[in-house]
Amino acid sequence: MALGDPYATRDELKARMDIPDTADDDRLDDALASASREIEQWCRRQFNDAGTPTARVYKPRTGCLLAVDDFSTTTGLTVAVDYGDDGTYETTWSAGDYQPEPLNGVVGGQPGWPFWRLRAVGSSQFPTCSARPAVQVTARWGWATVPAPVREACLVIASELFKLGDAPFGVAGFGEFGPVRIRMNSRAQSLLAPYRRDPVLVA
Repeated sequence: MALGDPYATRDELKARMDIPDTADDDRLDDALASASREIEQWCRRQFNDAGTPTARVYKPRTGCLLAVDDFSTTTGLTVAVDYGDDGTYETTWSAGDYQPEPLNGVVGGQPGWPFWRLRAVGSSQFPTCSARPAVQVTARWGWATVPAPVREACLVIASELFKLGDAPFGVAGFGEFGPVRIRMNSRAQSLLAPYRRDPVLVA
C-alpha cells in the first residue's frame, strides 16, 4: 500500500458489514479513507510504504539520539548534517556513525516494526542548538506491511463511520455526559494503543 491508501480494502469492509451490492461503494471508500486518516492522527504515525526513499529534515533534541518518522529499511538510508546552520547539509555521516533503532525491528517481543530513532554511535553528535533543522534523513518512509491490528481498527472505525448516515447529525445515542458520537470506540483504541507514539519534530 502506498502513502495515503486506506489500511483496509472495500471488499474487507463489505464482508464485515454483509453488503453484497455496489450501491454504497463510494460511501464505503470514504469511510475507509476517513478511518485511516483518523488512525494516523491518533497514532501520530502512518503505516503504509512510501516505496522509494525521500529526504526529510529534523531538529534533534539531544546530541546522541534523533527521533524521526518510521522507515522500513536501511536500503537507501542516508544521514546528512548541517553544522553551519545555513540550510546546507554538507556532511554526510557514514553508516558506522549512527545506529537505527529499535534494534532488530522488535518491540515488546514482536518483530516487524520499523525504525524510528537514530543513535549517534561514532565520534560525532547531532547539533542541538541550530535555529534550522540540523539533520536531513533520506529513507524509505513507512512500514513494510500494515500491522493486522491497524487493519482491524480501520475496519472497526470505518464500519461506524459508514453507519453515521443512519444516525442524525452523527449522534448514535445519549450517554451520561451527553451525546455519544460514533468516532473511535474502546475496541479500536485497544488495538491501536501499542502503535501510538510521541510527535516527531519534522520541518
